[in-house]
Amino acid sequence: MIVIAIANQKGGVGKTTSAINIATAMAASGWRTLLVDLDPQGNASTGVGLSAAERDRSSYDVVVDEMAIADCLFASTIPGLDLVPATQDLSGAEVELVGVDDRTQRLNRALNAHTGHDICFIDCPPSLGLLTLNALCAADTLLVPLQCEFFALEGLSQLLQTVEQVQQRFNPDLGIIGIALTMFDRRNRLTDQVADDVRECLGNLVFDSVIPRNVRLSEAPSHGLPALIYDHSCPGSKAYMALARELIGRLPQERKAA
Repeated sequence: MIVIAIANQKGGVGKTTSAINIATAMAASGWRTLLVDLDPQGNASTGVGLSAAERDRSSYDVVVDEMAIADCLFASTIPGLDLVPATQDLSGAEVELVGVDDRTQRLNRALNAHTGHDICFIDCPPSLGLLTLNALCAADTLLVPLQCEFFALEGLSQLLQTVEQVQQRFNPDLGIIGIALTMFDRRNRLTDQVADDVRECLGNLVFDSVIPRNVRLSEAPSHGLPALIYDHSCPGSKAYMALARELIGRLPQERKAA
């Protein structure tokens, strides 16, 4: 199973929207897909239609109580996409894990023991705390959604430093599969400037597909649906489908779904 963490410590960059829609696109492409919601806000869980009342098991049980992934799975309404949801209990997980020796490896062990899926996406919280560290230790690679605004560039440099530290101390094989530019507004010259700066600095690491600002992307979660199902023909959905195709092209050939 390929494990991809979707992370950016800056909030509001389209991280959860990206996790939901890329996972949906991968499931639609025939990949048995697992989405692990590691954000205490639980927005990814809501976005695929699982209400808070239904979440009697969650990623908290996996990380804190070392419950098996298979025992915390929920089948989403999207064929081929399963979910390990998040609950507000995760808010206290970092405090509960402080005194545990292997606190950075809980999720890694659970995912290594799990079978039945081709690919796993981890929706990380908007911080660089212990939950995100668990995700980075468990991941083969990292996908970074980056909002096209100036402050996002500062956040990206901090994230890249964190990745380097994780590589040195915990997960030497962690890579970055790509940077996805989100909330792109063609009417705004600053947006173009930020996109150009990111491409100049990071080159081919930046995906060609750019996610535009799109009302339908914002509306979809309120209906408990990914945008790809809520309105598959809107510009945002088309952009995420193109991004998923690019992502598949960057995955190791020998580990791709049949």
